[in-house]
Amino acid sequence: MSSMLGRMILAGCPYTVYHVKMLEAVPLIPLFEGLSDEQNATLMNAFEHYSSNLGAVVFEQGDPANYLYLIVKGDVSIMYKPYDGEKITLTRLKDGDVFGWSAVVGTNKYSSGAVCNSDLEAIRLRRDHLLKLMETTPDASKVIIDRLALNVSPRWKDAYKQIEPLITPKRKTA
Repeated sequence: MSSMLGRMILAGCPYTVYHVKMLEAVPLIPLFEGLSDEQNATLMNAFEHYSSNLGAVVFEQGDPANYLYLIVKGDVSIMYKPYDGEKITLTRLKDGDVFGWSAVVGTNKYSSGAVCNSDLEAIRLRRDHLLKLMETTPDASKVIIDRLALNVSPRWKDAYKQIEPLITPKRKTA
């Protein structure tokens, strides 16, 4: 357990062993690797517990993008619905995966939806808390922005590859 978490527990913070386990995962998220202990402490204080049941919708495509989620235990499908087609599953995520990227890339609404394929235990970070960290710690901002570009770009390319055949008119051959 990190020394910062130990101090929080000794100070009487209301964390159970389960919450400590979730919070210890924060520095392991690729987006936040390499941040200082102080920056990680700020992030850990900003995360909150989130749980949901099998079949529950975490958020719908078009909902306000307020949270970035880290799956501690569970299975989530990321769904996309083109304006003129059926919903499709873009990907399935599991323990350790992150979703809800729209909350940190500057859009106000989620570009896809998220549905639980199992009971879900996660931690989530409010968009405004991440933005506050980025305002107050420029060094962390650079690290986070660079990592966002590396993590989000391939996902959008993969999503486009799946969606392109659905939105491209088929040409008739002579």
